Amino acid sequence: MFTFATETPEDWWEVEALYDLCFAPGREALSSYRLRDDVDPVAGLSLTARDADGILGGAIRYWPVHVGRVDALLLGPVAVHPTRQGEGLGGLLIQDSLGRAAKLGWERVMLVGDAPYYSRFGFSRLDGVEMPPPTNPERVLGHDLVPGAWDGVRGPVTRWA
Repeated sequence: MFTFATETPEDWWEVEALYDLCFAPGREALSSYRLRDDVDPVAGLSLTARDADGILGGAIRYWPVHVGRVDALLLGPVAVHPTRQGEGLGGLLIQDSLGRAAKLGWERVMLVGDAPYYSRFGFSRLDGVEMPPPTNPERVLGHDLVPGAWDGVRGPVTRWA
């Protein structure tokens, strides 16, 4: 049993330590991090998952970006502590946060990730959406929070301004 809560400033370093544990060294050199530089995560969508003892089991963050002339959410990173992997916690974080994003009025979400994993949550490849290099275009995925939200959306992904 996990409790989901909005990430607070007090959670920041613990969440960062989880991301360091779960991802390869140099994760912050990825192009998606350039989109996050000096931009705050979206309030209410960056979540922590804690067990009954208050131990952090997982976390997810969302960032605002522009795609061409429209606004979108950039999902990531999402991580689950290695001792809690295989329990479905990552999927629960994704599903819960997508529901929250829709309630907050966001229309579209994107990420860079593995299509076989994220397709179960409704993500599919985005043609014509250009992440900063070096990003494999096959890994640029999107999800409509409103039907047709990605229809006709093309262009570079740029930092929120």
